[in-house]
Amino acid sequence: MKKAQWTGVFPAITTPFKQDLTVDHEFVARHVSWLVDHGCTGIVALGSLGESATLDFDEKVEVLRTCVSSVGKRVPVVAGIAGLQTAECVVLAKRAAQAGCEGLMVLPPYVYKGTWPEMRAHFSAVIEATDLSCMLYNNPIAYGTDVTPEQVAELTMHPNLHAVKESSGDVRRVTAVVARVGDRLNVFAGLDDMIVESIVMGASGWVAGLVNAFPAESVELVRLASAGKIKEARAIYDWFLPLLRLDTVPEFVQYIKLVQQEMGCGTASVRAPRLELPPAAAAETRALLRDHLARRPAIKSTPMTTTASAA
Repeated sequence: MKKAQWTGVFPAITTPFKQDLTVDHEFVARHVSWLVDHGCTGIVALGSLGESATLDFDEKVEVLRTCVSSVGKRVPVVAGIAGLQTAECVVLAKRAAQAGCEGLMVLPPYVYKGTWPEMRAHFSAVIEATDLSCMLYNNPIAYGTDVTPEQVAELTMHPNLHAVKESSGDVRRVTAVVARVGDRLNVFAGLDDMIVESIVMGASGWVAGLVNAFPAESVELVRLASAGKIKEARAIYDWFLPLLRLDTVPEFVQYIKLVQQEMGCGTASVRAPRLELPPAAAAETRALLRDHLARRPAIKSTPMTTTASAA
């Protein structure tokens, strides 16, 4: 994959479950195609929002195959690569390539928060496992491992590292990474409520969460901000922000899946240890959504024809 393709809106897709909590592949296929129809430029599967840690190895590979089969060559499918062991992650990276993925999003190992030499060795092993384009995922909030701009620059020794997803929550980090690596890597905003600021400071893309329910608004927001039309972007952003902030709390998976359900493009089902939102939080979220839908910007959006299967 050419680095130029690492731009725009890459949805971090949720993983839909049926009532028996098996993966609903029929819905995955329709959902990713719907997102691409609205202008998303890539699909990221098996990320944190995709509840990757609750999927077994074979389930992960099947999700990737479904995504690739659905979108074909329209946009790249990027596989989130994470696990407890480096060896496990290397095998998953190779299987992602065999499944037809065009990119990898490389996460730090689960649980173990090692030294930088250990983390560098882990990232390098995964990046070198295939010739696919790779996006480094920096999320110290969730994983306890913070990859500094200087450390990101070290990893540019790998020619197939083309992007970094910056989820520290500090827009100054976007500025610092851009200043350190220049045009060598494309920087993606990794939290929903920092996209306009990140683009102003040099980011070229967004790995987004609420896009699962609001693809038209997400794509238009990035289009306007990237074109320097900040006033127009702010009109959408100000409306969108209270919803986007649902992506920044520990229960972000449950919140985003609930919004998808309310919008007719998913279900709220999650796998343990997660539980669905308690009634009070769910009611508050529905009220927030109703309020915002009453003031929704006039951006053309095509609803999904049916929701995820309840079978």
